[in-house]
Parts: sequence; C-alpha cells; structure tokens
Amino acid sequence: MTRFLIDPPALLVIVRQGAPIHHDHQLVAPHAIRVEALELLLAEVEAGTLSEAAALGLHDAMTAVKIRTLGDRGSRGTAWKLARKHGWGTLGRAEYLAIGVLQADALVALDQQLAAQAADVLPLVPLAVLFSAD
Repeated sequence: MTRFLIDPPALLVIVRQGAPIHHDHQLVAPHAIRVEALELLLAEVEAGTLSEAAALGLHDAMTAVKIRTLGDRGSRGTAWKLARKHGWGTLGRAEYLAIGVLQADALVALDQQLAAQAADVLPLVPLAVLFSAD
C-alpha cells in the first residue's frame, strides 16, 4: 500500500472529480485538512464563484473521503525541526511535510508554496497517481 500526503486543494479536486482513490493507496494528512479545505470553499462562496449549497455539498463529500488524519507530539516536533532547519516562519505547511516524512511515501500538493517547500523533503507526485495503481 502506498501512502500519499494530500493538501486541502487536492482534497477539493478529489471530491469535485468524484473518482475513487485506488484501493492500493491510503491518504494521510493533518487533522486540520477538512477545516482548511472548507475555508477554501468559504472563500469561493464569498467571491461569488460557488453557491453556498454547492459548498456544503462538497463539504459533505469531503467527510466521505477516507483520510488517516494525524497530529500528535511526534508530528508537531518534526514540524518544528523542519521549520527551523529551512528557516520557515510558520508551522502550518511544516506540519504537512512532517506528516509526510513520518507517514507518507509521497506528496500530492496543488498548493504551489507547499510543493516548493517539499522539494528536498518529500517526493512530489501528480494528483492522477491517486486514481490508478502504482
């Protein structure tokens, strides 16, 4: 089984496409992923590009996506070390990468800043990998 760390924009694409994740794959992410994805939907509603009903429907679909969410002392400590090593001023994206280092084989990131930060930390793979065998 291959474990993939995903970010909130990737989660939204997964639910919008409605395609199932291949049975040989497991998704992992920090506990906050669904709240962060919901914040992205809220921004779309506020911008007038998505109706509230559609946003709430996507939220329901997000809750059905099987994701092993993590966020314990070990991942927070690893996030701290990554942030200090790389000179990052915040821990949000560092926590994603920490969980990737500890629990994932690769990262699927549509957030360009997270993808750039992952360059020497974790392999980056395209979203399409989630829907097919390795």
